[in-house]
Amino acid sequence: MRDKLPSNKTPDLSLTSEVRIRFSECDPLGIVWHGNYIQYFEDGREAFGRHHGISYLDQKSHNFSTPIVSSKCEHKLPLEYGDIAKIKTTYIDSAAAKMIFKYELLNPSGKVVCTGETVQVFVALGGELSLTLPDFFREWKIKVGLLDE
Repeated sequence: MRDKLPSNKTPDLSLTSEVRIRFSECDPLGIVWHGNYIQYFEDGREAFGRHHGISYLDQKSHNFSTPIVSSKCEHKLPLEYGDIAKIKTTYIDSAAAKMIFKYELLNPSGKVVCTGETVQVFVALGGELSLTLPDFFREWKIKVGLLDE
């Protein structure tokens, strides 16, 4: 079955959530260890999924998982123990059977500390890669205004 044409609408598919920097996420100087920024992306992606109706549990209920096949993280400024950071997670539409998210982490002063991107593909729970949009994802894209019915 062919995918339907993209909608002429451009909905805002983003969500800003918060994370409090924990002691265990920092190095001895109280600075967030660089590897934890990917976890903050995950926190933002999970909040986005719950808010927009495309969470990991929603995917699993349709017998799919979405493993990450690519991640990118660019550090600008440090976060420190006790900071409350904002994570802006934005879904980037694609005609391909994948989910692309961009991230922007802001410190308490509103300055960008990190940006990034992840790409996820659809894999049936039996292990088969989906080369076309799964039906539930196509329905989600129609619901949020990315595809016309």
